[in-house]
Amino acid sequence: MELKDIISIGGRPGLFKVAAKRKNELIVESIPDGKKIFIYALDKVSALEDISIYTDTEDIPLVDIYDKLFEIEKGNKSIDHKSDPKKLKEKMIEILPDYDQDRVYNSDIKKLILWYNMLIEAGLLVKSEKEESAKEESQSEE
Repeated sequence: MELKDIISIGGRPGLFKVAAKRKNELIVESIPDGKKIFIYALDKVSALEDISIYTDTEDIPLVDIYDKLFEIEKGNKSIDHKSDPKKLKEKMIEILPDYDQDRVYNSDIKKLILWYNMLIEAGLLVKSEKEESAKEESQSEE
């Protein structure tokens, strides 16, 4: 599963896919609706592949969390990000039992679920063939 070229932009809702790069700007495409916009060097941009979630022992990359959620949901959408905070926390415990409950806020869990559902709808979260074959090999060794 890859999150390459998928970004979040501070102050803008949703996720974006990098369409082109220039010297001091990016041309990005909104994942839900496909609209293209310019993003400048002053905008706060976070690549999803650089985001991680705090646990009691270490930070876990978002891609690993989405892998686990993808397995749990069997490739389907997860619960609604507007669900009751208690349900969101239960889902987070199911995904990552040792997440740091003091540093991972409810708003973080909402974003994690919202982004996952967006990526699933857009067909951007799929298991790569390498991951599938590696998983099959590890299961056959056991």
